[in-house]
Amino acid sequence: MSFATILGLGQTALELGLINSLVVLSLFLSYSMLNVCDLSTDGCFTLGAAVGAMVAIAGYPYLSLPAAVCAGMCSGFVTAVLQTRMGVDSLLAGIVVNTGLYSVNIAIMGGKSLVNLNKVPTVFSMLKDVLKPTALKGLETLIVALLAVAIVVVFLSWFLRTRLGLSIRATGNNPDMVRSSSINPIMTTTVGLTISNGFTALSGCLLAQSQKSADINIGSGMLTVALASLLIGGVFFGRRRIPVRAIGAVIGAFLFRLVYTIALRFNMPSFMLKATSSVIVILAMFIPYLKRQYPNFCRRLEARKGGR
Repeated sequence: MSFATILGLGQTALELGLINSLVVLSLFLSYSMLNVCDLSTDGCFTLGAAVGAMVAIAGYPYLSLPAAVCAGMCSGFVTAVLQTRMGVDSLLAGIVVNTGLYSVNIAIMGGKSLVNLNKVPTVFSMLKDVLKPTALKGLETLIVALLAVAIVVVFLSWFLRTRLGLSIRATGNNPDMVRSSSINPIMTTTVGLTISNGFTALSGCLLAQSQKSADINIGSGMLTVALASLLIGGVFFGRRRIPVRAIGAVIGAFLFRLVYTIALRFNMPSFMLKATSSVIVILAMFIPYLKRQYPNFCRRLEARKGGR
């Protein structure tokens, strides 16, 4: 394998990892901070891809990004209302919204399951024309993804230190204490899920425009991928400040995509990629357990040696 090939694989993994890290940051807010497992992630990701693609086709590529974010926020709002106002269990609410979004997404795409963007201007193609005469030629996907991730990381680092952000973190830690402190957990849950789903839809929009197509199944398995990436980042940056943990989530997304890229490079059958995702999730959950049990194992080993 040549050095140029290795660089190409690394760039591909970095680009996809940065785009997918927006979903990881979404789970960082909803799952890690708010302690809500949102199962509507797959459908919301596809929603962002569908809205972004159709707005770009209409001739407004730059408006496709905020349009996708707004659509994702609407999805998160519906999920939150089902949980907080209608008393639906959080897992069931996510499943219901995810199921309904399948029909919504096809309707947005004009009744089609696939929308082609090959001849449509996107944020990537427009930046490509700008960078063509410069030394950054060919890095438009990396630049756009890196800029989006940087904005989201900075926003989360600031937002989670505000009064509302601290209330969201407190709601995830102890809802009963939040109620006794005159903070409305319904409001904090709604705001948290609304913002997090906006990040997910933005990721879907960027992926669809970078791949020049929006498919109804583009978000399939995205929840598993994002959860695995979040756990991988938590292994290395689990007990640190919010900005470091957010960056760790991004690094986890890159490492996960790097494993995927290597697996594809060695001609792994496509049907085995889901199994690879499951194995990575299991390992990411098992490593923290080993780290907690390692001191006990050492003490038992010393006790046995002393007994002899």
